[in-house]
Amino acid sequence: MKPKTIAGLVLMLGFAALLFLNFGRQVGGYMDFAEAEKAGVEAHVVGTWVEAERYAYDRDRNIFSFHMQDEAGAVRKVHYPHPKPANFEDAERLVVQGAAEGEVFVAQHILVKCPSKYNDGSEFETASQEYAG
Repeated sequence: MKPKTIAGLVLMLGFAALLFLNFGRQVGGYMDFAEAEKAGVEAHVVGTWVEAERYAYDRDRNIFSFHMQDEAGAVRKVHYPHPKPANFEDAERLVVQGAAEGEVFVAQHILVKCPSKYNDGSEFETASQEYAG
């Protein structure tokens, strides 16, 4: 093999290895708050907003804060360095992506999962039964 070919292959393999290592550290997958704290990596945490706790937006620091309960039942304060997401109050579930910093989970992204505007059609079955009978 030519030296240029060998050097090119080595560079491509090195770049690919670096890419896989960095991507692997970026997001640790879906976890609850306790697992995210232990792992010390960015994670996705699924849960619900705790409505009994007030949410707040600090304009000076540009931080939206709220409390969230994960699927394991743990409640943590979440800081999000952006304004409150649209439809936050309507959310059935939230997915926060970020990392634990002590007792606070710092979210870089929030996915708000709202109820579907489409229904399963069960009200049409009830209406047709009432009409027929």
